[in-house]
Amino acid sequence: MNYIVEKLHLTNVEEVNEVRSFLSTFELDYEKDIDYTVVIRDNNKIIASCSKSKDVLKGFAVNHSVQGEGITNLLIKSIQDRLFQEGIFHSFIFTKPIYETTFKSFGYKVLASVEEVTLLEYGFNDIHKSLAAMKKLYDIDNSIPKTALVMNCNPFTLGHRYLIEEASLKSEKVLVFIVEEDKSLFPFKDRYHMVKDGVADLRNVTVIPGGKYIISSATFPSYFLREETKVLSAYTKLDATIFSKYFCKQFNITKRMLGEEPYCLVTRSYNEALVEILENHGVGVEIIPRKWISTPKNYISASKVRNLIKKEGREALDHLSEFIPTVTLNYLRSEEGKEVIKKIINSNTPH
Repeated sequence: MNYIVEKLHLTNVEEVNEVRSFLSTFELDYEKDIDYTVVIRDNNKIIASCSKSKDVLKGFAVNHSVQGEGITNLLIKSIQDRLFQEGIFHSFIFTKPIYETTFKSFGYKVLASVEEVTLLEYGFNDIHKSLAAMKKLYDIDNSIPKTALVMNCNPFTLGHRYLIEEASLKSEKVLVFIVEEDKSLFPFKDRYHMVKDGVADLRNVTVIPGGKYIISSATFPSYFLREETKVLSAYTKLDATIFSKYFCKQFNITKRMLGEEPYCLVTRSYNEALVEILENHGVGVEIIPRKWISTPKNYISASKVRNLIKKEGREALDHLSEFIPTVTLNYLRSEEGKEVIKKIINSNTPH
């Protein structure tokens, strides 16, 4: 049978709900960040679908009754054509482990697989080449055992500084990976420079962009969607597995230091997954209690800083010195910082 691939109109609520209903029969979600979807119909009913968010393929499903009829090839070719049109030549795909062999036949390579989901990548610049480039660019000496931290720093606070200081005191060498995905209110380049400048006095600390393989849309979309769905556990395990399997091995990371997280379920679930998976890979984990100001009611957190700015605007800067270092305060007083303050005031999201 000659099947036709149709592009979904994302502004058409009825069409989107139809795909959402189809995916739900496969225990898949139609996620909010999807920017392109294709479907195949038979007798006007969806029998197959695949979507993407930037360079990440997701929501792949084919009705069992038509599997083996070349539909997967049609879906993947259609999505890859779209990626190439957008100038994207390296991509990832989330899929169920049972489809792993299918995508390997299309040139995808498995990055990591957990019980519920497999992540594969396609393209020349894979994780091995990316980490080799990172090693060279940041002059990482693999003979030295290291402590690693992964931070978003939205914005960089005295709590982040405290955690990095603790790692610096307890370790010969510290690598701080800053989440590079630009889905936070503070742009990545500004978050990165705040941290780099804010810990410049700690000579055994290297601050590195996290890239595509640490808490990104490819490895951990729930972190950005802030959705406490049934797939949250799968995503946390997936990201933790990639860090353990590749970063720790490549850079001789023997310990990961985490900040205590009693408030955010997504981050707390991630920490729990990290403890389990890293320790299974022989990597130590140390959780540092959150830094407080004066009383337990005055804990330091980036979200508290954002909430204060949202509530008080630029007037909040007059009494944020207990929460943020000078480098962050100076940034918020700059022209770039003024624009971020406007975004925070007008924002309805936690990012």
